[in-house]
Amino acid sequence: MRKSKISVDVTLDENSVPEEITWSAEDNANGALQNAKAVSLSFWDHDKKDTLNLDLWTKDMNVDAMKMFYVNMLGSASSTLLNATGDEFMSTEIANLCEKLVEYLNQK
Repeated sequence: MRKSKISVDVTLDENSVPEEITWSAEDNANGALQNAKAVSLSFWDHDKKDTLNLDLWTKDMNVDAMKMFYVNMLGSASSTLLNATGDEFMSTEIANLCEKLVEYLNQK
């Protein structure tokens, strides 16, 4: 069985607020650390039928970027859901929500 490791490193300030987020993956061709302003990691707990989330962002990430980050995650979830389950209705509904949210963000 093949395994692959993804690492996330978070540098915290004296108040435990993230200042820097870097990540790397063994399968990345050059293996170099990548910078990120935010990370959202979710795990499905089958026994509890609940999602465990780890959401972090650096203190210098602005609000508009945070909003786009979440819209992009929803858009990705729409595609992933369609590919994984074939459920076109749910995928389309999520995609439609993303379109509404992008319109909202563009009005600002």
